[in-house]
Amino acid sequence: MPMATLSSSSSSLAFFPLSSFPTPLTIPSTSATLTFPSFLPKPPTPTPASSRSRIMMMMMGRGRGRGRGRGRGRGRGRGTGSSHIFPPPPKAVAIEKETPENERPSTFLRESDGDSHSPSSVRGRFEKMIRDAQDSVCQAIEAADGGGNFKEDVWSRPGGGGGISRVLQDGAVWEKAGVNVSVVYGVMPPEAYRAAKPADSADLNHKPGPVPFFAAGISSVLHPKNPFAPTLHFNYRYFETDAPKDTPGAPRQWWFGGGTDLTPAYIFEEDVKHFHSVQKSACDKFDPSFYPRFKKWCDDYFYIKLFCSAYLAEARYFTYIIPSKHRGERRGLGGIFFDDLNNYDQEMLLSFATECSNSVVPAYLPIIEKRKDMPFTDHHKAWQQLRRGRYVEFNLVYDRGTTFGLKTGGRIESILVSLPLTARWEYDHQPEEGSEEWKLLDACINPKEWI
Repeated sequence: MPMATLSSSSSSLAFFPLSSFPTPLTIPSTSATLTFPSFLPKPPTPTPASSRSRIMMMMMGRGRGRGRGRGRGRGRGRGTGSSHIFPPPPKAVAIEKETPENERPSTFLRESDGDSHSPSSVRGRFEKMIRDAQDSVCQAIEAADGGGNFKEDVWSRPGGGGGISRVLQDGAVWEKAGVNVSVVYGVMPPEAYRAAKPADSADLNHKPGPVPFFAAGISSVLHPKNPFAPTLHFNYRYFETDAPKDTPGAPRQWWFGGGTDLTPAYIFEEDVKHFHSVQKSACDKFDPSFYPRFKKWCDDYFYIKLFCSAYLAEARYFTYIIPSKHRGERRGLGGIFFDDLNNYDQEMLLSFATECSNSVVPAYLPIIEKRKDMPFTDHHKAWQQLRRGRYVEFNLVYDRGTTFGLKTGGRIESILVSLPLTARWEYDHQPEEGSEEWKLLDACINPKEWI
């Protein structure tokens, strides 16, 4: 997926919209020139700046603005009103608040969906797939733990949809293991839909109303206690816009996304090869190009940088960034990742997502069985905690699912279940060159072909 970038002579940073973004923004080293896509209101033209720091201050509302309010910045203006390049955003995608339930329903689909409510529909079959995957993964996790059990919360929303959140915490093997499924109905602004799928808009001059959408998915992060046992993340999702068929400018659309990736603190090459081999096997059943494409996509997506973030006017669920220093490393050792996939037969992609979710247990649990009881020292544990810090950085700042959920009123406990119980940050920590910790960091900075 193309990523919009904000670049300068000395840095280039990426940001992650929910889909492709049409136009890059460029900040030269001595002046600011912002080019915006047509669906955004044009902001005030920024003044030339002698440094990028001044541009950052303006973006955060600290420049020489002449707004009416009393700003908290240090500039000479009388406030921050017009000094914002980006005005405060209006409320984003509408998602209803959840209601706790005592029992799991047979389906979270709305009866009013008509044919889409049918168990034989793509929505119905995808929901069944993710709920079956949740059951099988949770059973395998509990068996590996040997005593811990998942806590389950079931929730629904008045307008339809809901989810099942399961968390195993402080077990014998798992520090924290979360496996969630959700079915979501909501509304996105038409401008956001057009930004995501401009080629599909038949009448670009027509301005339809808000575009209803449907999304269903499974998402899981598994954090073992032993620093020699790797963390695993996987999620698979299906998305549809639900505008009426005769609505100009916003046709019905669908796409799949997801992936599975491994994040160890220490490298055992045989483990990484096994994990990638299972991913490749799942991909090769459908298209031999999938694994190399989606492996690279995974390496590129899970890339950790540090930045400040700001909203940009009507692009209400996008994350925009301001230049700052890159860490220049991946979160882990990769796997597969894909998004906005709809240029293949829908039935084939549903089968592909099912195969990928079914490959999670055989790819991961054999590694856990080998590593969960290995002896370790305080040094090993401290390094694991540092790598968990990187995990937290990525999830809270970059991950599309996390940032989308936080900014649209999603269920907070489900959104943050991906975070470990403990993590660690040390100032300018550098592992000793040639050490096992250094080898892991080197592999995160320079992605490898493991098979």
